[in-house]
Amino acid sequence: MTKRLIKTLIIIILIFSILYWGAVNILVSAVLIPSFMEKLDAFQRISAQSYAEQVQESSLKKNAAVMNVIGRTWAAHTDSEKVQIYSEDGYLLKGIVFRPAERNQDHRWAVLLHGYTGSKEMMYSYAYWYAQRGYYVLAPDFRCQGESDGDYIGLGATDSRDLGKWIKELILRRDSEAEIVLHGLSMGASTALIYAGEQDPPVNVKAVIADCAYTDAYAMFQEKIGSWFRLPAFPVVDSAELMIRLRAGYDLKETSPLKAVESSSIPTLFIHGREDRMIPVSMCLKLYNAAACKKEIMIMEEAGHAQAAEKDPVRYFETTEEFLEKYSARRSSSSGLPAFPRAYQTLHPRAKIATAYRTKKGASLLGGTPYLRIIYSGASDRITYSGSS
Repeated sequence: MTKRLIKTLIIIILIFSILYWGAVNILVSAVLIPSFMEKLDAFQRISAQSYAEQVQESSLKKNAAVMNVIGRTWAAHTDSEKVQIYSEDGYLLKGIVFRPAERNQDHRWAVLLHGYTGSKEMMYSYAYWYAQRGYYVLAPDFRCQGESDGDYIGLGATDSRDLGKWIKELILRRDSEAEIVLHGLSMGASTALIYAGEQDPPVNVKAVIADCAYTDAYAMFQEKIGSWFRLPAFPVVDSAELMIRLRAGYDLKETSPLKAVESSSIPTLFIHGREDRMIPVSMCLKLYNAAACKKEIMIMEEAGHAQAAEKDPVRYFETTEEFLEKYSARRSSSSGLPAFPRAYQTLHPRAKIATAYRTKKGASLLGGTPYLRIIYSGASDRITYSGSS
């Protein structure tokens, strides 16, 4: 009787263990594999929840729409080049390089790093701003996102190593005198901080703009397990952390921007929205206080996650420009355009946005040089783009 009971208990434990670790495996896939995540019933709920957590103020949303239109329209017609490299573990990583509006010998580069489950396209409005100031711009897709290959999202761990490859194999091979700015949002900001503090960056890397970075991947994973999947942190998070080490090859507990900034010497501007409910502003304050480098901080009131630029574009980009002027040997140029076109200023509630194309005789509507006309309180600004068909 006792032997049968023991045997039954062992079978029950084995079945439970198989089910438990199977569930943990699914959970890790749901968090780190976008294509798997999108198939889940919970995906729509998580997306709706994330959207609801953002600030929904009307002028902010209008600024976001304008910035998105400007960035994507400019990117489609400006001078650019698709680029690719291979990661240390053999994944094909893809990105795009935008050349400045006016060619120069200033050797200034900006590397723009997107957020979790994002892609390079979300950085195009930032790319426009940098290119108009004479920067060459590299916008890569992180592994397992956008057009890049990969089995799992890196949460900054593998991405910081990939960033090093982009800088070494693409930028420095093209321009050994490059002066590089790293500008990241969310996971991209965390990646930049890890790279700056732990990956022995070359002296070419002059500054970091870290917009809404987190302190460590383990804490973020722990919080999202509860808010997204409504699961207890213990023992799920530690089990998932072990599974991530086995499957993705990195340690959540070691993926720590907070630890990295303690040894960073690269000047860093920390930016965060006061109303960020995805990555709390307290994380930004911890990063700023712990950073050993020259540093500045900007907390944007009434802005949610990665919404600082959309809340007040003028303050955002003026602060960024002032910071870069302070810590860069070369001053930026605006290629003859106003420092901040009205498209990047807070819009009047009745503002209208119209897209038009100037065409040559006999050309199709989408031929010629595109431009955006921003109608603002009766005045009109025209922003022209390089390139024509």
